[in-house]
Amino acid sequence: MTPSQISAVIETFPEVHLEGGQCVFFQGQAAENFLLVTGGSVTVFARSSEGKEVVLYRVREGEMCLLTTTCLIGHRPYPAEAFTDSETSARVIPAKEFERLLETSPEFRKMVFNGLSERLSQVTQRFEHVVLESVRRRLAVFLLSRQDAIGSLQTTHDQLAREVGTAREVVSRQLKALENSGLIRTKRGQITILDPVRLSEAG
Repeated sequence: MTPSQISAVIETFPEVHLEGGQCVFFQGQAAENFLLVTGGSVTVFARSSEGKEVVLYRVREGEMCLLTTTCLIGHRPYPAEAFTDSETSARVIPAKEFERLLETSPEFRKMVFNGLSERLSQVTQRFEHVVLESVRRRLAVFLLSRQDAIGSLQTTHDQLAREVGTAREVVSRQLKALENSGLIRTKRGQITILDPVRLSEAG
């Protein structure tokens, strides 16, 4: 099959539409379908036994979920959870059809494993970022990447803690330090970046 033929085959499978904040899969659940996001985005995160959460990666339009694919291939349950960030749509290929396509179509198999390689590289970079960089640096990078046209973003301390992989209390202390340095201004549910150049150098 050519790339266009692969796309045509994928489009024969049903497309599901999910609301924002809806659970896509949960830890311990069996993987039953191959998912290809066609709109919106899904956040995949891990949760410790103490309830601490950390974002692993996001799946956006045109992308496949790393864990879903590996769990289908390895016949293992999900080791993490996923929720939609907003209204999201995805093509759903049942596990048996996914396995059939892997076996019969070299092009489909190449697409899947290329996607796995790309997603794994992104996750590896994410973990290097969490392990090797300071909390302040990770926080600064995230704030700068999510600001709108006027330098603001809507978020909470809990959400930031999940994004940068640390405790809420640590995020609160770092935000206060950045605010005292004149780099940001905070109010309930909102952060405004006052000095993006200096913030980009924070660490």
